[in-house]
Amino acid sequence: MRYMAAETIDLEEFAAKARAGLDAATDEAALESWRVAHLGRKGTLTSVLRKLGSLEMDERRRIGGEANKLKNELEAALKAKLSDLHGQRIATTIQEGQIDVTLPGRSKRVGRLHPITQTVRQIVDIFVSLGFSVAEGPEVETDYYNFEALLLGRDHPARDMQDTLYIDFVRDGVYPFMMRTHTSPNQVRFMEKHQPPIRVVVPGKCYRNEATDPTHEWMITQIEVLAVDEGISLADLKGTLFEFAKRMFGQERKVRFRCDYFPYVEPGVDMAIDCFLCNGKGCRTCHQEGWIEIMGAGMVHPKILTNMGYDADRVTGFAAGMGAERIALLLHGIEDIRRFYQNDLRFLEQF
Repeated sequence: MRYMAAETIDLEEFAAKARAGLDAATDEAALESWRVAHLGRKGTLTSVLRKLGSLEMDERRRIGGEANKLKNELEAALKAKLSDLHGQRIATTIQEGQIDVTLPGRSKRVGRLHPITQTVRQIVDIFVSLGFSVAEGPEVETDYYNFEALLLGRDHPARDMQDTLYIDFVRDGVYPFMMRTHTSPNQVRFMEKHQPPIRVVVPGKCYRNEATDPTHEWMITQIEVLAVDEGISLADLKGTLFEFAKRMFGQERKVRFRCDYFPYVEPGVDMAIDCFLCNGKGCRTCHQEGWIEIMGAGMVHPKILTNMGYDADRVTGFAAGMGAERIALLLHGIEDIRRFYQNDLRFLEQF
């Protein structure tokens, strides 16, 4: 079987020499040299395939098919030879006592969820079990959703409380986009698309230009709760959050509600639990008060309900919000919130 009249290459002769060379190779270095010489980019068989273009169509198809078949055969033989050599080397190593096959295997390190992620899932699971669904939204928000829809106009003094991080983009002399300062905007987005009854829990990252210290971070994970329906009252708010606190911190916990101010609820309350370290007697963790505040809450302002297209005379609602980091600090007795995001595995591997 001839390859070309001008430069004859006998495929059968080539195959015989290649097989003989493969049989003679006794180590991996020799096998690599054989591969380069016969199957490499500049190898003999590759040069045959490159010259097929000068042949007639029928001859090109025949010789090309035979050459490709031979190439696949030699590659399979090379792989089998390498596998045999590898097995022989391991067997020899075991016989010489260099490998102790009775030693236990080395297990791979298994990752785990970040402690804040664990806390968020625990909080969300509690509210889901109480009949709430989960909604998420964008972290880059507009001024309307982050402030105006929540009754915080451009000159409202409560805006200063949120230390907003604005996106460097100006339109009509203002910065219309920002990193959301709370997850309340997604409650507005949800209400725009849904009619009561509404039961939704909204987790997500929030960003504020905070000076970091043991109790403040520039990024926090907030979980907000919203319920809108006919006949919802402050008693429903208290009952829902009371049940959450019991499930999250233990059935023996006491719960306290006090009046507080939040621009988008009326009335507003803060919710606290008795300190589980001193049982309400007063200690460093609770600042000698015996109580630890865990969230703010209140009844949704009627103007917000009206702006969403709801009949504020017929439906009412309550909202609540908490920081997952604060909950995690309390659950695990940690004194510095910054530890969660320093990526110190010695700390994170404890959870």
